[in-house]
Amino acid sequence: MSTESRTWLVLALVIAGGWLIYLLAPVITPFAIAAGLAYLGDPLVDQLEDRGFRGRGMGRTLAVVLVFLLMTLVFALAVVVLVPLLIDQIKLLILKLPDYIDWMEKTAWPWVAGHLGIDPRAPNLEQLSSWGRNYWQQISGAAFQVVETLGRGGQAVLAWVTNLVLIPVVAFYLMRDWDALVRGIQDLLPRSVVGNVSKIAAEIDEVLGAFMRGQLVVMIALGMIYSLGLSVIGIDLAFLIGMGAGLLSIVPYLGSIVGLLVAAGAALFQFHDVLHLVLVGLVFGVGQMTEGMVLTPKLVGDKIGLHPVAVIFAVLAGGQLFGFLGILLALPVTAALNVLVRHASARYRQSAVYADREER
Repeated sequence: MSTESRTWLVLALVIAGGWLIYLLAPVITPFAIAAGLAYLGDPLVDQLEDRGFRGRGMGRTLAVVLVFLLMTLVFALAVVVLVPLLIDQIKLLILKLPDYIDWMEKTAWPWVAGHLGIDPRAPNLEQLSSWGRNYWQQISGAAFQVVETLGRGGQAVLAWVTNLVLIPVVAFYLMRDWDALVRGIQDLLPRSVVGNVSKIAAEIDEVLGAFMRGQLVVMIALGMIYSLGLSVIGIDLAFLIGMGAGLLSIVPYLGSIVGLLVAAGAALFQFHDVLHLVLVGLVFGVGQMTEGMVLTPKLVGDKIGLHPVAVIFAVLAGGQLFGFLGILLALPVTAALNVLVRHASARYRQSAVYADREER
């Protein structure tokens, strides 16, 4: 087969694979989540298998059981502790939303308009204000409608329960057989390319590990720092704002900027003084210093190497093409493609085509 034919074959396979993923996205999603959990737990399983307790190794299955129980415990604690707190914060936001809208209409916007020299007439927020006042009264009715809809949609409920059971089962077996799966893939590779492919795969694994393990911990740690700091200075929506800013920090500086602006607005609405603005700035300043000096260097380093614009585009494009599955896979796939592009660029610079271009 000629090089051109081989190129067209690879392109056709990529297109066919993308179309198949698009069609099977609802089915693939729980398997993708399970694979992500298995990937996160595999390094700890390997350590327990090699060293175990007191330097003595243990069987792979026992190590997987221990790691699986640890992950289940962490998830259960998150559900028990964080979810009720998040629900309370959302309820508080809904209750205060009309007051926030009134404050923006009567105080914040006229002040901004006066300092910027623009039309001080506020945008028409009456409909939003009316909606905010009435929304909380409608929640109970909406909740009953949701329950009734779920009751009618037995197939949707069955699919949700099936995924809830399927994800941990698949994650357990993938975690147990992860190393065997990797070896099986390596055995299928042509011997002429196995060295290069293994090298690239090791770099991709390093990048994905930095992203999926390191960046996840950084996001959660920043969310807790922001939430605790805002709570100490008395911001009502501290947890909601702080965790939102922490999760948005997946894009460099986006979380801190958005969180700072929202927290500053909440502080002005709640306290009407400059002191709390300074305290909000101090909270986010401490968070940024902790991230830049401790969290990112220790947990992530410079291994990901994705531009913030590439991160935003990857998430939006993945969601547009493949829905929730695309959002899950967007950044890991982009990080892997980044490694491939880096290797392709290096080979291009060593090629005769690049050398001829340089001579001209």
